[in-house]
Amino acid sequence: MTLRALTLLLLTTLTGCGYHQAGSATHLPPNVATVGVPVFATHVQAYRTEMAFTQAVVHELNTRTRYRVLTSDTADADATLRGTILSETIAPLTYDATTSQSSSYMVTVTAKVVLTERDGRVLYENDAITFREQYQSTQDLNGFIQEGSPAITRMSRDFAQAVVSDLLESF
Repeated sequence: MTLRALTLLLLTTLTGCGYHQAGSATHLPPNVATVGVPVFATHVQAYRTEMAFTQAVVHELNTRTRYRVLTSDTADADATLRGTILSETIAPLTYDATTSQSSSYMVTVTAKVVLTERDGRVLYENDAITFREQYQSTQDLNGFIQEGSPAITRMSRDFAQAVVSDLLESF
């Protein structure tokens, strides 16, 4: 009798603690089989940030979910994930006293994402996701490598992981 009571108490405690299998909780209803991800809109003058973020989200959805991902805004999709790059800033981070120039920068991107079902019902929305990435600059023109674009690529992967995780895990 005591063993049965302890087992029941343990099971009751575990069911209320919030643990669940990865991927079992989702914002997406079970009737969603295809997700459309059109190219993100942008409100900034930066070059190709919206493409990097869109490609990263498509890649993350393809590798982590069972959904068929369409890379356009089509009526065939059961749900559509739209994103907008709201702002992108680059600020000097460190200063090199010998050259009197900045030696590293911080790039900050803020985006908005909205997942809507075919009927227009909003399934998920985040109005201000902000990510930051540091990159180094070089003053050697012979070996100059533009580091800003790889910084955006690294940031877009982190962004995609965060968005897809939030969609799948509902945390």
